[in-house]
Amino acid sequence: MFDAVSSNLPFLMGGFWVTVKLAFFALAGGIPLGILVGLGRISRNKWVYYPVTFYVNVIRNIPLLLVIFWFYFVMPIIIGSPLDPFPSAVISFIIFEATYFGEILRAGYQSVSKGQIEAGYSTGLTYVQTTRYILIPIALRRMLPSMITQSIVTYQDTCLAFVIGLPEFVRRARIVDTLEVRSIQLFGFVAIVFFITCYIGSVISRRFEVREQEGG
Repeated sequence: MFDAVSSNLPFLMGGFWVTVKLAFFALAGGIPLGILVGLGRISRNKWVYYPVTFYVNVIRNIPLLLVIFWFYFVMPIIIGSPLDPFPSAVISFIIFEATYFGEILRAGYQSVSKGQIEAGYSTGLTYVQTTRYILIPIALRRMLPSMITQSIVTYQDTCLAFVIGLPEFVRRARIVDTLEVRSIQLFGFVAIVFFITCYIGSVISRRFEVREQEGG
């Protein structure tokens, strides 16, 4: 039944690992940048707040597909040299996903009580130290289920990198399908792999959510 899959499994799984690597690097860059974006969104400094808010509002109202497309095709014109699909896709995802992680973390920051922050100041901590040792750790812990969910969405969205020719999982399935004409087999296999990996992520998210509720 899955002869087209079995005969092309190494090629397909190569695309799967491209997808995994793209998601990993997108999250490795998007979450730290999201932490800074979230801090910028609650900043009282207008020179920080307004540029960050503008960035969030612009990027969140543009489809990810267009962010990937324009970054890949416009940046070479600006910098004067071509970009490889993989780093271009990684940077596009970081720029895009940081806005979503930033909004998640902004809600986490705002959930931290003033009493906890003032307690940090009372012990002699500076603003930076209070942010680093109290605000960010508490916010990350509270927002962890939402961040895992957004990470799953990021992983699913990696298939959009096909627009710039990145040979990720879905694109490789399409390449094989043009030769084998076994769409149900190939894309059924892709769907099963995505379902299993995303389901595992959702189970982990629910466990963290339950743990946080019990701890609270």
